[in-house]
Amino acid sequence: MRHHSTGFTLPELLGVIVLTSVLAVFAMPSLDGVFGFRDEAWRGELIAALRNARQTAVAHRRLVCVSIATGGVSLRIAATNPASTCTDPLVGPDGQSVYATGSGTATTLSPAGPLYFQPSGRATADAAGTSSATWQIGITGQTTITVLGETGHVE
Repeated sequence: MRHHSTGFTLPELLGVIVLTSVLAVFAMPSLDGVFGFRDEAWRGELIAALRNARQTAVAHRRLVCVSIATGGVSLRIAATNPASTCTDPLVGPDGQSVYATGSGTATTLSPAGPLYFQPSGRATADAAGTSSATWQIGITGQTTITVLGETGHVE
């Protein structure tokens, strides 16, 4: 009576390891490119949200508050003018107040905290509009986004 062994032979295991290694060498650069596209998309969405916030502030003559986090950008608008707080969500194209989503993408904001677009279009660090500031928004692997305080221009 013959006993039949089950399992993999050494040449089969080595073949799988070699194939996996070759696939990893060619697939890893492609995956890196995919993550780069995700960061570029986040940067584009963030710029669009900031420009929309500024344009809305000027068009409606109301304060618009921008909160930037790793998970997304949310916009709020003041109910009246003058105002010192933004009470109402500013809905985006999809009907949500979150304009852009950048989950998993590292984002740094300097100075930290919310950004306020005044009815004049200026970008300030406070809702009252007393301190104009220039923001630097960094995204890993991307060119820094700058919001000029005196004009609110997004570059």
